Amino acid sequence: MPASTALLTDHYELTMLQASLSDGTAARRSVFELFARRLPPGRRYGVVAGTGRALDALEHFRFGPAEIAWLRDHDIVDAATCDWLAEYRFGGDVWGYPEGEMYFPSSPVMVVEGTFAETVLLETLLLSVLNHDSAVASAASRMVGAAAGRPCIEMGSRRTQEWSAVAAARAAYIAGFATTSNLEAGRTYGIPTAGTSAHSFTLVHDTERDAFTSQVESLGAGTTLLVDTYDIAEAVGLGVEVAGPGLGAVRIDSGDLVSLAHRVRAQLDQLGATGTRILVTSDLDERAIATLAAAPVDGYGVGTALVTGSGAPTSGFVYKLVAREDADGTLAPVAKKSTEKLSIGGRKYALRRRSASGRAEAEVIGIGEPPADDGDDRSLLVPLVEAGRRVHDDTLDDARARHRAALDELPDAARQLSRGEPVIDTVFE
Repeated sequence: MPASTALLTDHYELTMLQASLSDGTAARRSVFELFARRLPPGRRYGVVAGTGRALDALEHFRFGPAEIAWLRDHDIVDAATCDWLAEYRFGGDVWGYPEGEMYFPSSPVMVVEGTFAETVLLETLLLSVLNHDSAVASAASRMVGAAAGRPCIEMGSRRTQEWSAVAAARAAYIAGFATTSNLEAGRTYGIPTAGTSAHSFTLVHDTERDAFTSQVESLGAGTTLLVDTYDIAEAVGLGVEVAGPGLGAVRIDSGDLVSLAHRVRAQLDQLGATGTRILVTSDLDERAIATLAAAPVDGYGVGTALVTGSGAPTSGFVYKLVAREDADGTLAPVAKKSTEKLSIGGRKYALRRRSASGRAEAEVIGIGEPPADDGDDRSLLVPLVEAGRRVHDDTLDDARARHRAALDELPDAARQLSRGEPVIDTVFE
């Protein structure tokens, strides 16, 4: 996290601030909401991730001397606005869906209330964090579901920007991934890390036997040997010969993974290595993982598809002003009227309507006041920041447990990978 996150924003946030400070609207009490008008095409649910990172970033959203000097030197805003920014501290309130929770079209994933000046500045920062992390978590959840209890390993660091890789590992872990290859994610967030060797390690040695011997002597017989550098069957036999029947695992990174997994399993069993696991990689996504469900595969390493949202690299969240203080001091609903980008004015509240058995039936959104709870429902918004002070600090384990529970209460159709509509309807009350 940089010393200041204040310039992780768009130019127009500050020009709007300057104009509102000049005309007096900067002090108007305002409510912004972060939501998605729709889910990515064909998706049945979305997963919230990034809330904790957004709150971390908010705590560092300060315009220090270096930031103010840069704004002055580049004539971004006038002197009065720079003076105001130098004293800026968010003093408002934030509510939101906690991490691991499901979201649907129009779900008020985050609600930010304060003056117009202090709330408008947060638009870009909050969107950049939540749009990325929720996209990764939503893809990860589908992959974990397709894996049906077999562990998924996050290994997409080389397929995205270096710090996005850390955020992606965090988001994937929330949605149920078991480990990550990214060491910074391990250090920063305590996510278990895993990894052994690449093809280059085999190629740098004179023979495959030399490479396997070196790896086993260094890491132990429980290591994972990469067996598709040359001939897979030969490598599997060599691996068991070097490590013994207690070889931990073999990894296959190319070819027809379904047929190869069956052949390798049969070979391992014939060699007495019945406990040796088979891990597969090679540009997997949720559909490829589902195809491997009937194959004797023990785990999946996922990279590119995961860190790019598996076809949906952004969650489509927007950050819109939905209410602002009127002349009499009350909050008046406001909304854009475009038919193509329709927004609904008024401060929102949300609950998950559930049957008596606990099965989710609808996303119910109240406008101006909370919707009625019939006794089986579950409120979704939790306080995150109160009067500028952070009051929410869930652990990643909390988020993982929440995600499992929220997924379990959805209808069974939520787990289908075929294209479909959101698995529950959004209802306004």
